[in-house]
Amino acid sequence: MAKKLSAKIGPSILNADLSELSVESQRLLDNGADYLHLDVMDGHFVPNLTFGHPLVKCLRNKIKDAFFETHMMVSNPEQWIEPMADAGVDLYTFHVEPVENVSSVCRKVREAGMKVGVALKPGTPADVVVNYVDLADMVLVMTVEPGFGGQKFMESMMKKVSWLRQHYPTLDIEVDGGVGPSTIHACAEAGANMIVSGTAVIGSDNPAQVIANLKDTVNSALSTN
Repeated sequence: MAKKLSAKIGPSILNADLSELSVESQRLLDNGADYLHLDVMDGHFVPNLTFGHPLVKCLRNKIKDAFFETHMMVSNPEQWIEPMADAGVDLYTFHVEPVENVSSVCRKVREAGMKVGVALKPGTPADVVVNYVDLADMVLVMTVEPGFGGQKFMESMMKKVSWLRQHYPTLDIEVDGGVGPSTIHACAEAGANMIVSGTAVIGSDNPAQVIANLKDTVNSALSTN
């Protein structure tokens, strides 16, 4: 039986109050988030610096059951596979650009007990995934340059999402960057089903309504495509 895709909304906590991370994260989950998108930056692959596995482990100790995705914007993703697995990460998403052997990293992530996500910067073509997509659970198409929250959504990236959906009908495809109520229709129509939204959810007076709107829009597109 073919896998049935559904909308999953994963707020990025990049713009949340990191001093209240467990409270903020629980609030997002209580407002309908399907998973938490944790942005890990090393100050090298991207110019920004966020947090690492010790913080993720602390968050896991507070929030036992939520699905955690770490978006590893790091130059050496292999280095952090075991620490993140130990911290309780469910989906380990790493960028293909700095990696020489993507298939090997995919296998190591799987062996560590996590699901595998591969991420593409805006300048990376979608067809690079052909060689290792069978080893991945999800492909992330960045709709901004990775590194900072609050950037403008790049609608031109939807061509990559459409190409991936056309070639891999049951693949989980995630978009991240500038996604909110004004840009969700483009993402949904292109075929994305995993939606990362930071500023639009965190900065809203009614995050539950924003999350429900994003989810309904994607599910509606999935049911008609």
